[in-house]
Amino acid sequence: MDSRRLHGSALMQRLQMYGLLAWLALTTPDVCIAQSMVVQRTPLAGFTHHAAQTVWDQLREGDALQLVLETSNPYDAQAVRVDWHKQTLGYLPRTRNGAIARALDAKQPLSARIGHLRDAPDPRRRVEIEILAPLAASAGKD
Repeated sequence: MDSRRLHGSALMQRLQMYGLLAWLALTTPDVCIAQSMVVQRTPLAGFTHHAAQTVWDQLREGDALQLVLETSNPYDAQAVRVDWHKQTLGYLPRTRNGAIARALDAKQPLSARIGHLRDAPDPRRRVEIEILAPLAASAGKD
């Protein structure tokens, strides 16, 4: 077996393990939260249409973000708005918001932060968001 296939197999096993951990973190009730795991990295959509451009100089990697489900959004029933200090920075891209919208709708404990900031010419590449789910430290109460 060539090394690329072996590497790909190990990568697939690791991705499957992370997927299982994410599923457990999102579906296990009564957990004691010790830390969080990044379940999705995504660019910010709408950078030039919302406050992100205005507050760009104030944004810092690691800043906490609020994810707000907008089921009444006329453009996307699964729209997830991204707020920073009560200002709308933009939205999760429509192609990447489905699982997060469902988790928010189910009241799953997700959090978000600014993962990376880039002074890229393309505004769609300037802000990368990390969405986190809690990892269970224990299986719950007996």
